[in-house]
Amino acid sequence: MNAHIAQRVSQELKISPSSVEAVLSLLEQDATVPFIARYRKEATGSLDEEVIFAIKERYARIEELEARKKAVLSSLEERNLLSAELGEKVRNAPSLTVLEDIYLPFRPKRRTRASVAEEKGLAPLAGQLLLQKGSDPAVLALPFVSEEKGVPSGEEALQGALDIIAERISEDGEARRKMRLLFGKRGKIRSSVAKGKEEEGANFRDYFAWEEPAAPAPSHRVLAMFRGEKEKILSLSVLPPEDEALRALREIFLHGSGPDSILVDRAIVDGYRRLLAPSMETELRNALKKKADREAISVFAGNVREVLLAPPLGPKNILAVDPGFRTGCKFVCLNRQGDLLHHGVIYPHPPRGDKKGSAEIIRRAAEEYGIEAIAVGNGTAGRETERFLRELGLPSSIIITMVNESGASVYSASETARREFPDHDLTVRGAVSIGRRLLDPLAELVKIDPKSIGVGQYQHDVDQKELKKALDTVVEFCVHAVGVDLNTASLELLSSVSGLGQSTAGRIIRYREANGPFPTRKELLNVPRLGPKTFEQAAGFLRVSGGPDPLDRSAVHPERYPIVERMAADLGCTVSELMKDPEKRSRIDPQRYISGDAGLPTLTDILAELERPGRDPRQTFEIYSFTEGIEKIDDLSPGMTLPGVVTNITSFGAFVDIGVHQDGLVHRKHLPGAASGLRPGQRVEVSVLDVDLARNRIALSMKGHGGRNGK
Repeated sequence: MNAHIAQRVSQELKISPSSVEAVLSLLEQDATVPFIARYRKEATGSLDEEVIFAIKERYARIEELEARKKAVLSSLEERNLLSAELGEKVRNAPSLTVLEDIYLPFRPKRRTRASVAEEKGLAPLAGQLLLQKGSDPAVLALPFVSEEKGVPSGEEALQGALDIIAERISEDGEARRKMRLLFGKRGKIRSSVAKGKEEEGANFRDYFAWEEPAAPAPSHRVLAMFRGEKEKILSLSVLPPEDEALRALREIFLHGSGPDSILVDRAIVDGYRRLLAPSMETELRNALKKKADREAISVFAGNVREVLLAPPLGPKNILAVDPGFRTGCKFVCLNRQGDLLHHGVIYPHPPRGDKKGSAEIIRRAAEEYGIEAIAVGNGTAGRETERFLRELGLPSSIIITMVNESGASVYSASETARREFPDHDLTVRGAVSIGRRLLDPLAELVKIDPKSIGVGQYQHDVDQKELKKALDTVVEFCVHAVGVDLNTASLELLSSVSGLGQSTAGRIIRYREANGPFPTRKELLNVPRLGPKTFEQAAGFLRVSGGPDPLDRSAVHPERYPIVERMAADLGCTVSELMKDPEKRSRIDPQRYISGDAGLPTLTDILAELERPGRDPRQTFEIYSFTEGIEKIDDLSPGMTLPGVVTNITSFGAFVDIGVHQDGLVHRKHLPGAASGLRPGQRVEVSVLDVDLARNRIALSMKGHGGRNGK
């Protein structure tokens, strides 16, 4: 850990130096962010995961800046260009942008018009012109005319000098700073349709003649225009008014009105148009893209978090159906642990329309496998299949509900699915995934790439590395917030646990298969190559139910078991009795047990866990159904009020499933004032504003329904 960088992080993030140093020290010891946030609160001052992650990221960025400064200084020194003044500027550069501006005039570069002119000895002429003493340029140029040097005339000498001036203007630090500010404040993003692309680019017609200020442009519009440009449908520019840019440059470089100043003005215009404007436009485009990416990734990550933390139905015997018309409805029967017991196909819909035979198959399966809930995928034929199942006269105790099947096909074709079900085809695997999503959404959805969950906004257009990092962080957060059953968790779920990773998770599963369920957390230490450090990082997030130690099913870390045992001993009871008896817990004074690195924050967490061991932060599952008789887009008409489920949140509005196989859009102007609290999975009430059958689009409104929208 670099103490100087740690100090800068502390100042920039306004976090105490001791907390920052503690976080960085723990990270250096290979502690994970979730572990630090949950089990090292005394060291960090109870910083949460978001702040700890920010410290980690900021430290890395400053470290990158310092490394770049060293490289720049080394390059300058090797080429004998490093003066004391220049070195001071480099060392004091506050950002990479400023650093690169300082280095730009000295950076090794390919041959340019200016460098060619300098090779011909025209730099002194450029210097004389920049003095702007009112001299006659033709007279100034005469001494530089030389056939030997490739300067046959005064005109060519002056043109070479102007090329040098233009490049100097484009590389001047003050000029670049002013242009950067101007582009940021006054830059406009303009798009127009490429010639002959009107029909091909119909999806981008909103941007065929579009203009708006660049800086505040919303993420979805920026990404849409950039995509249109990439697909060669749109022509795009991001520039401020040229007259304002030239005025700002003239204030810096133009000092007279004589014939030499007129030439300098020509160089200013050329330097701006040919060099500086393209450079600044590229910078602004990159900044806009990063900002748009950041917003889109943030929205996507928030949506994924809500989907992963959707309420689980819990252990039930489930019949899951992957609906279809021509190919039939594939169904599977799963036990309470999600194990596949049976599978088959029914054909209740046209063209076969075998409702009687299908009904008999489902009734028999429901009775034979003790079915307690039926999950129906919300894809093609989903609503029709749901209606068919509800009309079978099954016991009223059996829950029938729709399940969002986004990504189920991705799972069914994945290596994970092939590993889990090597003897079954894609259709069976897809139905299993639908059923398991009802049982426990988190445990099932971690098996697929979060990008396939279907809650993103231009996710294929954003920086894929940053997107993956953000989504991995979200998955990590959700897994640690809920906890993982050590004896039932899949490879993917275990791999997401602090300190484990795929190879260690694989060894845990192989040990479990060879030796049976883990009776205690401590037995993890018997897994080959799973040492004390890994155990420390992972154990608190793993749960073991029904074993001899009741604390193993809680989030109390094994390193703190002795504290709980002392509490129980002081009250003359067992740990199990302490966990069951509120009266005994109320007599505990946490101050008595403060010692070493176990302070009040840790003790408060321990007492909360004793009250509700292994508590699940997810909400309670609620049964939900759409309006009967509204099953396809043709059934809709403006003015209808319908229940729906939010499926996706974007910067321009919310998409809502109303049960017609096509989500409707509630544009942000039709959202209620409290719309900021909307999240995927939320139950809402909407009004139909418009139905566009030709484009398969549904416009909805939530205004006037704010008070009736569900949790």
